[in-house]
Amino acid sequence: MPGVLGLYIGMEVLIALSSVIGNMMVVWAVRINRSLRDTTIYFIVSLALADIAVGALVIPLAITISIGLKTHFYSCLLFVCTVLVLTQSSILALLAIAIDRYLRVKIPLSYKRVVTPKRAGTAVIACWMVAIVVGLTPMLGWNNLEKLRQTNGTNGTLDADLLVTCKFENVISMEYMVYFNFFGWVLPPLILMLLIYAEIFYMIHKQLNKKVTANQTDPTRYYGKELKLAKSLALVLFLFAVSWLPLHILNCITLFCPSCHNSMGLLYVAILLSHGNSAVNPIVYAFRITKFRNAFVKIWKQYVCCMEDPHLGDRPSFRIDSKETRLRDNDI
Repeated sequence: MPGVLGLYIGMEVLIALSSVIGNMMVVWAVRINRSLRDTTIYFIVSLALADIAVGALVIPLAITISIGLKTHFYSCLLFVCTVLVLTQSSILALLAIAIDRYLRVKIPLSYKRVVTPKRAGTAVIACWMVAIVVGLTPMLGWNNLEKLRQTNGTNGTLDADLLVTCKFENVISMEYMVYFNFFGWVLPPLILMLLIYAEIFYMIHKQLNKKVTANQTDPTRYYGKELKLAKSLALVLFLFAVSWLPLHILNCITLFCPSCHNSMGLLYVAILLSHGNSAVNPIVYAFRITKFRNAFVKIWKQYVCCMEDPHLGDRPSFRIDSKETRLRDNDI
């Protein structure tokens, strides 16, 4: 087992570095590239900030507790709740992105009037507020403190000073994780996002298959861009689901089958998958979204290799010269 633990810690360090560096580049790309500053980016930056926090805060703490650190019960609980807050904020950011893309396709002509930067910023704040409430609920009492006190006489897990071996399952109630967190705030948003993206693809293909008459603006370019971006963001959603569902499934097994044994190796793999999700989004942006790729190249050339190239990745994405601009301006 020490060998497995060492491999786990090494992988966690690699994921942490990749997550922090990659997502800082996402934020940096938005800062230096004006054409990336539209309402969708508000939610992408929010997602990137949550992923930076996972790499810089959550993973180091996860490594610390993997060695069996003894802490105060509420200190351990606060760490676990921080993970829950960041996870929930990511889910809500992905949901907001899906709704934003849906509105772009559903009401392309009035989208700019409906989805303003102020409203997008308000939505980001609302997502974080909801995530904080959902994630910090165990701090209000829905935790394992009373359970540990009742069983303390037999297993000595909790001492008089409320010191406990800091492990997820020691402080968090599985009823909370399964019934409230997973069934209430993880699975429903994922299903809703699946339905939203299915509707987006249906609407886009329907528009692309329409014949263009003489007095209509050709929708091919606009909806072609939307289709490409929707595929990229749907991939981000798919990777999130693949990364987090195994850990939630293990929680369900722990709750519904107490006699079933989950090996530590399997648990480490599920944890690495969940943390690894924080590092993959910048890779998706780089390979799937041209403007992000150009911005990343600009950062590498100008700020890492010290090569002067002030124009790369900062070209305007549109010209205000026709009615068609109403459909295509500022697309990612």
